[in-house]
Amino acid sequence: MTAITKEYIKEQVKEKNVRFLRLMFTDILGIIKNVEVPITQLDKVLDGEMMFDGSSIEGFVRIQESDMYLKPDFNTWLVFSWETDSSKKGKVARLICDIVNPDGTPFTGDPRTNLKRVLKEAEELGFTDFNLGPEPEFFLFKLNENDEVTENLNDNGGYFDLAPNDLAENCRRDIVLELEDLGFEIEASHHEVAPGQHEIDWKYANAVEACDNIQTFKLIVKTVARKYGLHATFMAKPIFGINGSGMHCNMSLFNENGNAFFDEKGPLQLSETAYKFLAGLMDHAPAFTAITNPTVNSYKRLVPGYEAPVYIAWSGRNRTPMIRVPESRGMSTRLEVRSVDPMTNPYLALAVMLKAGLDGIKRDLKATEPTTDNIYEMDAAELDSLGINSLPGNLLEAVESLKKDDTIIEALGEHIFKNFVATKTLEWDQYKATVSQWEKEQYLHLY
Repeated sequence: MTAITKEYIKEQVKEKNVRFLRLMFTDILGIIKNVEVPITQLDKVLDGEMMFDGSSIEGFVRIQESDMYLKPDFNTWLVFSWETDSSKKGKVARLICDIVNPDGTPFTGDPRTNLKRVLKEAEELGFTDFNLGPEPEFFLFKLNENDEVTENLNDNGGYFDLAPNDLAENCRRDIVLELEDLGFEIEASHHEVAPGQHEIDWKYANAVEACDNIQTFKLIVKTVARKYGLHATFMAKPIFGINGSGMHCNMSLFNENGNAFFDEKGPLQLSETAYKFLAGLMDHAPAFTAITNPTVNSYKRLVPGYEAPVYIAWSGRNRTPMIRVPESRGMSTRLEVRSVDPMTNPYLALAVMLKAGLDGIKRDLKATEPTTDNIYEMDAAELDSLGINSLPGNLLEAVESLKKDDTIIEALGEHIFKNFVATKTLEWDQYKATVSQWEKEQYLHLY
């Protein structure tokens, strides 16, 4: 990829009639934030001199230390085709930014900057690239006449269905076209198992770029869906009784010799590095699940019977364990972590999973034997005999596991860790105190 320069951006501004700039970043909860400025501020933006109030962002800084700088990554330059009528008002472009302290040092509470810190650790171990190919799923719900979100799904389609069952086929196609216009190399687009559920996959990229792409993808999906009178949600389990949405993460490490997970002569053609990385993932899974499945709702998906993994195990073809090794080998050798959901902050998710895998390599951990049988059909005794443990059952359990794991805490850094735990503890307390519709239906008339 050729590095984008200030000069190129200025040329694009003139050529494409860009009138506004969106300076995007991501908070600790994974929510996309942006500061929009007119193009007259271009030089100030490109010089990294734009400031914002960090105290207004969840988990960033206190009000007495609120001034923060936005440092744009020029390689994230994009001009949106769908923002405005270019012939009248001009277009809107975006730059993804890192957050910088007033003294010019990187802000430790910035998830994107934090991921770069963990990637440097991989580099010190001789790994040149950490790649991610995500598979995010989402639901489409209908909007009512007031543009408010309803609980009515857009269709009754199923896995790989076509129209007329898949009424969102045109919407999904337009999402793909918009993504391709922005440089995404789309590999697949299809209806998922549940009604109203969809998946679009694209080519892998290095960790930071891949996370940038996930955030851009979410923005495009929601924007295009709105044009069709639909609301796109990446909520893990929006409807009881049907499959939830996951974001399987296909990960691979590279060194100067190529894919460090591939060994033609190794068991299953996996290298020792791959097995150690896999063992690290399994060892730290209870703790990093708080990050990869970060909400109360996340754990409504992680239950048996709906294709989401519940058990800390691995396999090749078997899709019931948490980690799968897809068939492809050579440069495409990878580990697929299937427990992650799309509500996660991708920058934090990649940081903790990379740190877990690197810890497995450093400590020379040994992977367990692969699980070839359907884990969902095993009873407690069988699971115990095979040494298969479950992922945390709720957000509180996950946060408690996180608080005990120094490796994953280190992957987050003190600032992010403390703010994440504080926010999630409050979320759990609020959830615990809420009276649900289920409780009313069960007890209101009976008692």
